[in-house]
Amino acid sequence: MRIAPFARLSRPLRWAARSLTVLLVLVLLLAAAAVWTVRRSFPQLSGEIRLPGLAAPVTVHRDGYGVPHIYADTPGDLLKAQGYVHAQDRFWEMDFRRKTTAGRLSELFGASTLEVDKVVRTLGWRRTAEAEFAVLRPETRQALEDYAAGVNAWMEQNDGFAARSLEYGVLKLTAAGYEPEPWTPADSLAWLKAMAWDLRSNMEAELDRALVAARLPAERAAQLYPGYPFDRHRPIVTAGAPAAEEPKGGRPVEAGAAAEALDEVAALVDAAPSLLGTAGGDPAGIGSNSWVVGGAHTATGKPLLANDPHLGPRLPSIWYQAGLHCRTKSAACPYDVAGYTFAGLPGVVIGHNDKIAWGFTNLAPDVTDLYLERTRGDTALAGETWEPMRVRTERIEVAGGETVELKVRTTRHGPIVSGVLGDAREAVPGAAARLGEKAEGLEVALRWTALDPGRTADAILLMNRATDFEEFREGASFFEAPAQNLVYADTAGNIGYQAPGKIPVRAQGDGTMPVPGWTGKHEWTGFVPFEKLPSVYNPPEGYIVTANNAVVRPSDELFLTEDWSHGYRSQRIVERIEEETAEGEVTSETMRALLMDDRNNLAPVLVPHLLRLGAPNDTLKGWDFGQGRDSAGAAYFNAVWRHLLARTFEDELTGPVRPGGNDRWYEVVRALLDAPEDPFWDDVRTKNATERRDDMLKAAMGDADAELRERLGDDPAAWAWGDLHTLDLTHETFGTSGIAPVEWLFNRGPLRTSGGKDTVNATGWDTGAGYQVNWVPSMRMVVDLADLDRSEWINLTGASGHAFHANYDDQAELWADGRLTPMRFTEPAVRRAARNTLTLTP
Repeated sequence: MRIAPFARLSRPLRWAARSLTVLLVLVLLLAAAAVWTVRRSFPQLSGEIRLPGLAAPVTVHRDGYGVPHIYADTPGDLLKAQGYVHAQDRFWEMDFRRKTTAGRLSELFGASTLEVDKVVRTLGWRRTAEAEFAVLRPETRQALEDYAAGVNAWMEQNDGFAARSLEYGVLKLTAAGYEPEPWTPADSLAWLKAMAWDLRSNMEAELDRALVAARLPAERAAQLYPGYPFDRHRPIVTAGAPAAEEPKGGRPVEAGAAAEALDEVAALVDAAPSLLGTAGGDPAGIGSNSWVVGGAHTATGKPLLANDPHLGPRLPSIWYQAGLHCRTKSAACPYDVAGYTFAGLPGVVIGHNDKIAWGFTNLAPDVTDLYLERTRGDTALAGETWEPMRVRTERIEVAGGETVELKVRTTRHGPIVSGVLGDAREAVPGAAARLGEKAEGLEVALRWTALDPGRTADAILLMNRATDFEEFREGASFFEAPAQNLVYADTAGNIGYQAPGKIPVRAQGDGTMPVPGWTGKHEWTGFVPFEKLPSVYNPPEGYIVTANNAVVRPSDELFLTEDWSHGYRSQRIVERIEEETAEGEVTSETMRALLMDDRNNLAPVLVPHLLRLGAPNDTLKGWDFGQGRDSAGAAYFNAVWRHLLARTFEDELTGPVRPGGNDRWYEVVRALLDAPEDPFWDDVRTKNATERRDDMLKAAMGDADAELRERLGDDPAAWAWGDLHTLDLTHETFGTSGIAPVEWLFNRGPLRTSGGKDTVNATGWDTGAGYQVNWVPSMRMVVDLADLDRSEWINLTGASGHAFHANYDDQAELWADGRLTPMRFTEPAVRRAARNTLTLTP
């Protein structure tokens, strides 16, 4: 007689075994369903697909990395196809981001994203984007319409969650009935508002200054905001630069009373979405490196241009590589361009065409001001008059919950941004006791250039088709927000630089601190004319370096900001270029190696002090200050740096003003090293003791040694920076769901990385949070103007946004290793490299 497999087990065990079997069957069925769903949404990359509205067939060649080059006969066909191809690979990303920029995430994810929606609705990104469409050039409006038509054609052909992407299957858990709406031009333009928010420059510094001023005496607060070291670190523009002057000065009013409202604004900034990936990280890390070397210094006799924007790591990557080519370039069809695009936006943001190349770094001018407003209900004081605010009610739909109404009030300066997330008297510990009734009727409004309709979309398309520096500058003149440093090179051998942007002129003050809004003394009186913004063409040095360093010395004629990066990266690039040009000629290999330069230029200042006092291990002896993945010296030095900042400053600075460790803090500590008795060295939490510089240095070394022995083992020689400094590639939406199987589907990594916070290879980390990477060179590019097909590039992850697709993360290991891939451009080179060819037909 045959015995059933579970018959010999006791009843509880039989029940458990059967349950386990059922569970395993369910897991297998779910896995099979997931595989079917995943593959069902993979795009068709070869053969033919109908794209209604085309005037003629369009060809899409993709290489082994899935990078598309699109060939068409008209601009309309080209941009329709770009919209279609973006949607093929990245529609979930596009859909999620337009929900974010419209303040409608709660429709998808319920109450968990309600705070994000409140912030975005208050700032009004979508409202501004809708108004922006009308001010654009007619050809730009048409380009946005064509792009949207391509996206919508893909949506019509890929109806249902299984046909779109795996994310829509997971979304059914929270928003089962969700159906994406047709794409519109405002969806594209709203992305530019998010980009401007992430690159908004010094708003955090303005908040920090005010909050520090409420905690510390003025002279001690000033120590934490050192000026740019012009004597050691060169600005971008040197010729004819005026002498440095003291800032015009803006001091907070009623700092103690304002602290509550400013704490509320800090909470708002922290809650706001960061689509370029800076939320939760160090805002000062938002930058980039870009430099260009003229033909007089290169092996080919033509310029070389490099760029690597520093943004937050995301999966899929922020950038999407593509080529847009008119089969016959003409005035009627002027595009022949390749580079990095944003899924959701027509055109190429960074790259080159057949004549010119360009790169971006964040200019970071002061384009935001915080105004303290005296309010009574829905009125704000203006001189002697109480003016009514503009008031609107935003209705936020919440999946699984009731609709939430948000009252948004706007003064003549901008939206009231304090109080959006609740009462700071309850949210900020000790606020009520500290402030009493002094802050009643004191709120904060935000004035920001990007809240005015702008023309940055015009700039992108104009630069795509520029053929020389003058045409490039014409395009740049429309680049209003976010303001960027633009480096330029062309096939004729010229190099250049242009600072664009809508940069305010203030009646009084310099924007470094919140100011009273009721006096009328701190109003914006206009904007710096484009003709007065810094520009350089074929400088005598033969090269141009931008790395968020100072553009020019400040003067009464032109004030851009006080909050530059302090020039550690830029000066290292300058030094390396000068070394190379003194010894020989710069090559593409030189440029690629410089992108991965990992020398820490604070280390030569700090390490001698550490060695003088006697480190508890030998990792710093003979260390070359490089931060390679396998460096024991880098691991220990960065641990010491982290603990030194905590011991020195966290007794007096907490919350939003704690040190993040960027190169501003390099300058702060550099000065303190020469002042061994400075009060900052003393830990105010210790009684009957006054610590000095060497006490803190010794304590930090001991802390770091103990931490690394616990984490990496008792053999310091085996410590490795890459074992601490790791990068997790986290899915933009579901990567932090808290549901392990869901996170496994979408997340990748970790990757061991080299570099550091202010090395040229800028893999940033927050000293308060740990050593994990929180912003990165989001792509790397070297353009060879002698032969565009010899150019090289890399993306952080891959072209595809579909989990488990071959191109989902196939560039990540190459990126971590510092390798680049061929950036093919001419049609013969593109055809030779093509792995798939798709024809889009009318």
